[in-house]
Amino acid sequence: MGNIYIIMGKSATGKDTIYKKLLSREDIDLKKVVMYTTRPIRKGEKEGVEYHFVDEDKLNKLKKRGKIIEHRSYDTIHGKWHYFTADDGQINLDNNDYLMIGTLETYDQIRKHFGQDRVVAIYLEVEDGLRLERALRREQNQEEPKYAELCRRFLADEKDFSEDNIAKYKIFNRYQNEDVDACINEIVRSIRNY
Repeated sequence: MGNIYIIMGKSATGKDTIYKKLLSREDIDLKKVVMYTTRPIRKGEKEGVEYHFVDEDKLNKLKKRGKIIEHRSYDTIHGKWHYFTADDGQINLDNNDYLMIGTLETYDQIRKHFGQDRVVAIYLEVEDGLRLERALRREQNQEEPKYAELCRRFLADEKDFSEDNIAKYKIFNRYQNEDVDACINEIVRSIRNY
């Protein structure tokens, strides 16, 4: 049976970079799970790659059909944005291991759906000053930078990823992402041990 590995961490800890690099590795076989969101697509993102970009109507139709595995919503300065995983045939733990990006809530809900022994946390950490620099650079590259939302997310992460919450969800696999290659090598070693 396979496992689901969920990459988590505060904003700008390198989740997307680590995710893409792990999927491209030939020495481990991880399948990707494309999650869904109602937030606007960012510059450089592609439908079906980073997310399935949908509207709330699609979310509500999936809910009515009982196809939502996990769901989170955030009140942003641009309105409510939803992120969710749908039971759309992407995950078959009888045949594969999977890689996802998520939050502590994602991790908790996915574990409840698939079983605690099948879901493994990969928690990324980066010093706050470096995280803020990375987030600012990423936002500056957008056609319409959303600096207020960057600040809201940065502050919300302090609460969402508090040490109490990390302990509550029993997150033990923590990786420092100061050097992306060293971080990835450490994660790969851990995955091989499962």
